[in-house]
Amino acid sequence: MNAKPSRITYVYVDGFNLYYGAIRGTRYKWLDLGKLCQALLPSDNIGAIKYFTAKVSGRRGDPGQPIRQQLHLRALGTLPNVSVIYGQSLTHSIPLPVSGSNPIKWVKVDKTEEKGSDVNLASHLLHDGFKNLYNTAVIISNDSDLREPVRMVREVLGLPVGIINPHQSHSKELQEYATFVRRIRERHLAASQFPSTLVDAQGQFEKPKGW
Repeated sequence: MNAKPSRITYVYVDGFNLYYGAIRGTRYKWLDLGKLCQALLPSDNIGAIKYFTAKVSGRRGDPGQPIRQQLHLRALGTLPNVSVIYGQSLTHSIPLPVSGSNPIKWVKVDKTEEKGSDVNLASHLLHDGFKNLYNTAVIISNDSDLREPVRMVREVLGLPVGIINPHQSHSKELQEYATFVRRIRERHLAASQFPSTLVDAQGQFEKPKGW
């Protein structure tokens, strides 16, 4: 008698939403997405992890940011079931008032916005669903713009979609159609770090200093 095929879960990671919701300001930036998905979905057979991000150009006063990101992307490249899909990163200066200044003084602050990852994520979610590549989809994001593709997978394809939220509060728009909603906790991040030293086809490399 043939064994019943395993049910497959695909995970779609909104990189900027994950970073700004759960990772920024912590010591957990050297994040292994494979370990994170195992920690969050211990009973799932994870077929693929798709990471949607954009290459950063570096903030004012932090020229090492692109180098750190490239090292992390290189680390993710050591994981056989992780693929990276790029959008665009746009940085521009915005004026902000200095707190407590009288008369008001203004400073310019760099603001980085990511463009395209939500559309890319939605496109892959729907494409993979219509191609029957997964039995369950899981999205790591709290972006309410993903409500419609989540609805389509649930109502048109009849497949479950879980939301794993990096932020403190849940999007009501995503909750409306999600099969389940969970939060990323500090313990998940702490248990999901790469080793300090890794090896790939280019040789040995290490976790960025300061991380």
